[in-house]
Amino acid sequence: MLASLERFADHGYFATTTIAQQPAMSPLIRRSLIAIAIVATLAGAVWWIGRPKPIAVTVKEIDRGIVESSIANTRAGTVEACQRTKLSPIMGGRIEVLAVKEGDRVQKGQLLMMLWNDDQQAQSTLALAQVATARLRVTEACSQAANAEREARRQSALREKGFVSGSREETARTEAQARRASCAAAKADVAQFEARVNATRVEQGRTVLYAPFAGTIAKIVGEVGEYSTPSPPGVPTPPAIDLIDDSCLYVTAPMDEIDAPRISAGQPVRISLDALPGKSFPGKVKRVAPYVSAVEKQARTVDIEATFDDPQAPGKLLVGYSADVEVILAVRNDVVRVPTSALLEDSRVLVAGGDGKLAERTIKAGLANWEYTEVLDGLAAGDKVVTSLERVGVKAGVAYTVESK
Repeated sequence: MLASLERFADHGYFATTTIAQQPAMSPLIRRSLIAIAIVATLAGAVWWIGRPKPIAVTVKEIDRGIVESSIANTRAGTVEACQRTKLSPIMGGRIEVLAVKEGDRVQKGQLLMMLWNDDQQAQSTLALAQVATARLRVTEACSQAANAEREARRQSALREKGFVSGSREETARTEAQARRASCAAAKADVAQFEARVNATRVEQGRTVLYAPFAGTIAKIVGEVGEYSTPSPPGVPTPPAIDLIDDSCLYVTAPMDEIDAPRISAGQPVRISLDALPGKSFPGKVKRVAPYVSAVEKQARTVDIEATFDDPQAPGKLLVGYSADVEVILAVRNDVVRVPTSALLEDSRVLVAGGDGKLAERTIKAGLANWEYTEVLDGLAAGDKVVTSLERVGVKAGVAYTVESK
């Protein structure tokens, strides 16, 4: 390369254009100039190759819109029925009648299940017969008492006229009193046997299950001919029939104990269900539990209940669906907002400057949620902020290029 440059110098490529003729350049000086040119060229090439490259970033243009402050449940909530009961017979016995099957709609008071109770039916029949017999005795005894009363009054009248003796009158009066006592005893027997009938009916009721409200049979444990055992005190056993009223549904969800003081009945909520992805339904907080649940020692929660503003909007729901509840604490409309993912610590953002470099700016934040944060000061609509803060090298002062989507 040096020999080539010397040839260029010999042919006048490094000659200077001056008015006066310059003295001939010595070979040493010429070689020095050539070396300097070579070094400068190499240095420029190294700088060009090793120069810092702009960082590719994604940006979001600041706009105006809605910002909400909200809190959501810590674990999945559940769709519940307003009425649900798990029925079991009071006493054990063999299932004689199973009048429904799973999935059936039933009305209030409808027979669901009956255990074998022939012995109790026999006792009831006997008690009814005893009542009928006792009522006949009442009729007979009370008729005799009435006759004896009339005879006693007649004997008293005759005694006053001197037609009968006093002993005859006394005998008639005693007979009337005895007949009255027999009438009263017969009536008491009727009451006793009627009470026995009621007792047998109560015993029969212990073997029969009726629907306490209209609803749907969710589950049946047992078949005709099997033995149904009631739940002993303190020992949970499966219910014979699980009845739910799915015409009225609500959602129960656990909220972190820290958020519980900010929740109250009547606040608006958004309800979303895993079974209906991409949809949410407005509702309201119905109830906040007055106690903290400690399912796990490190996860203490407070259960809330939320209802749908329009119960028909979600369509057919099943009891037990998983659901999430987002309680809306406050709302700001048409405000400057920044994506929450673009925020650094101490409410700082990186703004894509017009000079091709990133600049740090501190904002004054208002309401915030996981998606947007309200900007009270520090940004204006149209500014562009960096959202890819996790990338290596993204910081204030570096050159950038906007990554195309």
